[in-house]
Amino acid sequence: MSNPSLLILPGDGIGPEVMAEVRRIITWFGANRDLEFDVSEDLVGGAAYDAHGKPLSDETMAKAQEADAVLLGAVGGPKYDDLDFSLKPERGLLRLRKEMDLYSNLRPAQCFDALADFSSLKKDIVAGLDIMIVRELTSGVYFGEPRGIFEEGNERVGINTQRYTESEIERAARSAFELAMRRNKKVCSMEKANVMESGILWREVVDRVAKEYPEVELSHMYADNGAMQLVRAPKQFDVIVTDNLFGDILSDCAAMLTGSLGMLPSASLGAPMANGRPKAMYEPVHGSAPDIAGQGKANPIACILSFAMALRYSFDQGDEAGRLEAAIEKVLADGVRTGDLLAGEGVQPVSTTEMGDAILAALEESL
Repeated sequence: MSNPSLLILPGDGIGPEVMAEVRRIITWFGANRDLEFDVSEDLVGGAAYDAHGKPLSDETMAKAQEADAVLLGAVGGPKYDDLDFSLKPERGLLRLRKEMDLYSNLRPAQCFDALADFSSLKKDIVAGLDIMIVRELTSGVYFGEPRGIFEEGNERVGINTQRYTESEIERAARSAFELAMRRNKKVCSMEKANVMESGILWREVVDRVAKEYPEVELSHMYADNGAMQLVRAPKQFDVIVTDNLFGDILSDCAAMLTGSLGMLPSASLGAPMANGRPKAMYEPVHGSAPDIAGQGKANPIACILSFAMALRYSFDQGDEAGRLEAAIEKVLADGVRTGDLLAGEGVQPVSTTEMGDAILAALEESL
């Protein structure tokens, strides 16, 4: 049998630096755990624009459609701020999500014990936090029509349309319930059914899907209250499922509970391919951080944890994903820190490569 395929798209800014550490991890698993991958690499975002005049070439899009999983670093930077909207680096990322139909975005918010003091919330609020936000990713207000800026009388009006079909809601909800069955069997669905018809439909469809999962406890919450509850008592949640707009906001809110965006991975999943694996793209939550690009200061952990998610959700290697996550937890417990994880003065941060070295050493110890 051929090895599973990975398409790596490092992107812009710190993307190539953090992805270089992921490639070292991938190589380690091939050499030590009999997990060989066929790895190819291509361009996305500003790097693709520089080479091809567009943020994602058709050839790269075709490769992404064929790969068993895509690993993406980051896109964007001030160099591209004046480009036409259709050519901005972020449009490459959105094209990947849309054309691969990656409708289910998984955003974990996990607080490692060693980093509980780095959250802006009190330690007892976030210590041991482990929640998953499932965000519908390919519909809603970001894609609905009509949209645009139009003349209306003697002024302009900006229009975006919140639009959901039952099937779009249903598949996002089913993704959340399936995840909950592998976790603590609790789902909280968040919308604004009190003021939005799309929220009413969302709630009705989630209730219908819930009947297929009698073991899972379902609750509903208005999204604004959900934001408040995330900073009041986040550990009440297990899996949260919500729409594209609210998911964008709530997942960033949850991200900061953990102390650093440099620690947070994500997965975007679609329908199963012929081989049974889902269409999938994995990427860190952080941006391209152009202010530190090329300086060896970037934290590679979020990108490495994104590969751990690929092991778990694309390749059914949950034990090996756990091995990698445990290695990262050990490194953090030992006090190894990149600059974004340093709270006090007089502590020397490690470089991006040195953090990779430490994680590889911890993996060696796990054998």
